[in-house]
Amino acid sequence: MSNLLENQFKEIYRDYYTKVQRLCLGYTGDSEMADDLVQEVFIKVWENLSKFRGESQVSTWIYRITVNTCLLSLKKARRENTVGLDDKNGKILDEVQDKENQIQLLHKCIGELNETDRLIITLLLEEVPYNEIAEVTSISEGNLRVKIHRIKQQLSIIYSKYERL
Repeated sequence: MSNLLENQFKEIYRDYYTKVQRLCLGYTGDSEMADDLVQEVFIKVWENLSKFRGESQVSTWIYRITVNTCLLSLKKARRENTVGLDDKNGKILDEVQDKENQIQLLHKCIGELNETDRLIITLLLEEVPYNEIAEVTSISEGNLRVKIHRIKQQLSIIYSKYERL
């Protein structure tokens, strides 16, 4: 069993390392801090891999671990540096928090889509090529492009509903 988990972890690490690193760098803007967070994320993945029940996609699970790890780190840094923050650092942290709020809202909006549309947009956000998305969803590539356009319109409508609140 342990060998199976180890192989599964190695595959996850290989497949998601770059995405996790980019996401951490996007939150921190600092490559050293991002590298530390990537390491922390994969430690959490390893520690919890046996508990992963497959109720969501591995990519979604890893994304949530990454986002939560980054946010906890930024909140901790903010608490530790509240007194010593200069305006520039404060603005960076505010921008990161705004970005996170927008990402959370986007995911909330995506959550309101039907299952097929959620799958398509999630794969698109993961930069999966159109031909693979078409294959996974059993939709022709031409129809997929139309469907993606409609999903984006639908997301804009859903998003604007939240902007008014």
